[in-house]
Parts: sequence; structure tokens; C-alpha cells
Amino acid sequence: MKLGIRVAKTTIQKYASLARPHPAHGQNWSTFLRNHARLVWACDFLPVIDLFFRQTYPFFIIELGSRQIVHFGVTSHPTDAWVRQQRREATPYGLTPRFLIRDRDSKCGDGFTRVAKASSIEVPKTPYRAPKANAVSERFLGSLRQECLDHLLVVGDRNLHRVIKQYVEYFNQARPHQGIGQRIPGRTLPQPAWPRREGLITVPVLNGLHDNHRRAV
Repeated sequence: MKLGIRVAKTTIQKYASLARPHPAHGQNWSTFLRNHARLVWACDFLPVIDLFFRQTYPFFIIELGSRQIVHFGVTSHPTDAWVRQQRREATPYGLTPRFLIRDRDSKCGDGFTRVAKASSIEVPKTPYRAPKANAVSERFLGSLRQECLDHLLVVGDRNLHRVIKQYVEYFNQARPHQGIGQRIPGRTLPQPAWPRREGLITVPVLNGLHDNHRRAV
């Protein structure tokens, strides 16, 4: 129209689709997560069996953009009411995400979704048998198992909570992540240049299971 040439709409659609291919039903899931990573949280459970063969359920909420663990809780009886309370504790000052991804686990029931929507949080559910739809959360749960829980004997809820708390602090404040360019989730500012005259100190984490290297003050 700008050039004074009238062309049928179907003709434009035919050639525009060849020049700029796009999914038939809008953006795909990976594109959605990449575009909204800073506005998206994800939540998931990790079943853990302790030394006495009792099942315990740690629950995690993670921010996708920064990979930071926003909140976690541990319980032996994960009811819908308990999960709703964890969501409230994760947003004590009204700082809520736009989206909160969850799987189709029955422990996150209708009450959880209803309370989230009351805070203007949309709760997309992942498709069946599609772990990649919640890949960041699944990746963290795998790291927690491989780097922590597989090396320890858990004797109860309190012990598990204490262990996970130490690992989450290490994960948020000391562990670089490849998915965010080797940055650390809890550090938003780049580190200043390291003068060569300064030394390093090593702080053991989880009784030496991991090490946190810091600059000597």
C-alpha cells in the first residue's frame, strides 16, 4: 500500500511466512521462557527417603532468570494448604512473579492455583511427561541430589532442612552457573578486578563436601 500496489492478503501471508517462519500457534515454550525469564518462577518437589526409610518432601521455588532459589520448605505431609503457605512465604512483601510454573503433581492442588491467581500470578502447568518444560527446576533438583544428598545420610526433617539450607546458601551465593554465563545467582553486580597481591581463603561447605573460595581480607 505504501508503494501504491494492491496485493491480496493471502499473497502477502504466503511469502511472509517463507521469509519469517514462525510457529502456527504463536511462540513455542522455549521462546516463552527466554522472553519472560525475569518474570517467571518455577516450583517443584523432590522426594527424599531418610535413613529410617521415611519419605520427606522438600519443596523449592526458583527464579528462572537468575537461577536463584527464592524459597524452600521441608515436610513429611505435603498438603495443598501447606503448599499454599509456602507460596505466601516466598512473597512476603508482595514481590510476585508474573508466572509460576508447576507440574501436574496433585500436591499443588486447586487451592494453590486459586491463591496464586488472587495475587495476579498466572500458573502454567507443564505438559504430561515433559521434564524439559520445567528444565531449570529439574536441573537444580538433579544438582541437589548429585552434589549433596547422594553423599549424606538424612536422619529426619530437621536434619534435611539444615542440610538443604546450607546447600541453597552455597548455590545462591557461591556457585557459578553455566546457564547464566558463569555468574552467581545471588550476586547482581560484577566482581571488581582481583589484585594479584590479594590471596584466597577456602571456606568448607557441608563439612567439606564443597569449598567456597573467597578473597582474603
